[in-house]
Amino acid sequence: MLKTNEIGSTGLQVTKLGIGSAPLGGLFSHVDPDDAVDTVQASVHMGINYIDTAPLYGHGKSEELVGKAVSTLSGKNIAISTKVGRILENTDSPPISEHFVNLPPKQPVYDYSRDGTLRSLEHSLERLKLSRVDLLYIHDPDEGNSLYNLYDAPNHYKQVMDETLPTLMELKYSKTIKAIGVGMNGCPMLTQFAQHGEFDCFLVAGRYTLLDQSAMDELLPLCEKKNISIVIGGPYNSGILASDLSPNSTFFYEKVPQNILERAKAIQRVCDRYNVPLKAAALQFCFTHPSVSSVIPGARSVDEIKENFEMSQHPIPKDLWSELSSSGLIRPDIGF
Repeated sequence: MLKTNEIGSTGLQVTKLGIGSAPLGGLFSHVDPDDAVDTVQASVHMGINYIDTAPLYGHGKSEELVGKAVSTLSGKNIAISTKVGRILENTDSPPISEHFVNLPPKQPVYDYSRDGTLRSLEHSLERLKLSRVDLLYIHDPDEGNSLYNLYDAPNHYKQVMDETLPTLMELKYSKTIKAIGVGMNGCPMLTQFAQHGEFDCFLVAGRYTLLDQSAMDELLPLCEKKNISIVIGGPYNSGILASDLSPNSTFFYEKVPQNILERAKAIQRVCDRYNVPLKAAALQFCFTHPSVSSVIPGARSVDEIKENFEMSQHPIPKDLWSELSSSGLIRPDIGF
């Protein structure tokens, strides 16, 4: 039985292992709709209760498939999160995307206004075929640029604080949602939100992993102090930590830099000495901070869900973490 953790002080319980559904929307490659539905249903039958989705993922496809999957799971305790900040507008033809394939004729447009927030949620509920969701994130208020550590890029921080957050707080008080969060790749703006806003949870992608612990600089200590839960996305850093560590492996959605590849190989050698799969160490590392409530690796098949579940349960001796720390492969200030 998977352990559950509370999101902030909301009473919302999520399993420590969840599922990220960006791959189900066709991230990098097509997923057959029946396989997508089977993947979500298999995760729930394994005891995973937390499913994250967003309008961006396949421009609505992920939400539709998650909705189809959970529609047959009545009586199951399922927590679903989706996101606001982008409206899907109809287009004459399918748009071209760097990341998603086989898209419908819909284009995501940034909109953090009160009206845009309410319309985004309304449209998401229609695609999900639900009357409510549990957790609602404000998605990429930096327009995704913190993925590349570009913090002087377009910035919707003020509008989020002035319009989006108050709108979500109203939805929370009316019990339309249970928890409020922000989901993005970078830590500096999330740290600002933690300092000045009333949030229950942040979804942080790729910044508390075996290869990138930058969330430890300010964000995680502040969230621990303020009881803001953390959900970790991208625990495998977009592929490399779940790969064969070839030069073509991906790190933050691009070809891995040589120095990162060499560090991943050094971590792999330590894992090999303890007979621990790198994937297990990568996944379970994310559980080590007390503010982390759930980790949501993406999955595109039943086999991947099963493997993620097995990796989350694989025994890892404490000495492995100690060796990674003492050898400088992970930060020495991380407690185990």
